[in-house]
Amino acid sequence: MSDLTYVISDVHLGGVPADSEARFLDFLGHVAERADALVIAGDLFDFWFEYRSVVLREHFAALRGLADVVEAGVEVRMIGGNHDAWGGGFLEEEVGLRWLEGPAVTEICGRTTYLAHGDGLADGDWSYRVLKKIVRSRPARRAFRAVHPDLADRIVQRLTRTPERESQEPSGELERARALSNHAAELLGARRELDLVVFGHAHRAELREVEPGRHYLNPGDWIHSFSYGIVTTEGIRLEEWNGRPG
Repeated sequence: MSDLTYVISDVHLGGVPADSEARFLDFLGHVAERADALVIAGDLFDFWFEYRSVVLREHFAALRGLADVVEAGVEVRMIGGNHDAWGGGFLEEEVGLRWLEGPAVTEICGRTTYLAHGDGLADGDWSYRVLKKIVRSRPARRAFRAVHPDLADRIVQRLTRTPERESQEPSGELERARALSNHAAELLGARRELDLVVFGHAHRAELREVEPGRHYLNPGDWIHSFSYGIVTTEGIRLEEWNGRPG
């Protein structure tokens, strides 16, 4: 059982400025030295797709940093978000992290945890839920693999909203955060075996004790807040990375 676990989400590597990525790589160095485990709740990458023989070069530094974290003895678990759901084999076999198909029930510092990115989970947005099932299906993966990586990257850059998030807060973000927080509270109320619910996607850090000893954690993002969660056997807290240990 890990005693010190760091929890992150929504780093959006490849869609953020170079100094933001450098800040995150500095954070990974700290994790390698201090943590027992790292949990990534989706959207680590602004775009990730696993081709059979191609790795996106823009992510080389981050992949090397993650591999160094694993090499240091830190257990790394990751679920896909709406930007990087097409992961698995390469990240597990070459980087060494453990890929979880979310939503997943796992354990974080002795706490039974419901872990999901959060996209399509709250009430409403039925059209997105249907689209999500289609784009994550095997036929969709096979079709996308036939597209040249350079062309695929250009297509995704036109579709992503990450540059918009850098300059201003997208409309609907507060409502999304509230909906996910309410959904987490409902989960904790309905499933008594759960001690902790972890979502990303909202881009707003939140730590909420729904009932005594039972929490909702959203670690926020690395676009504006550079925030992350720290879970230990004694408690849970939120921190912001400013280059000093948290």
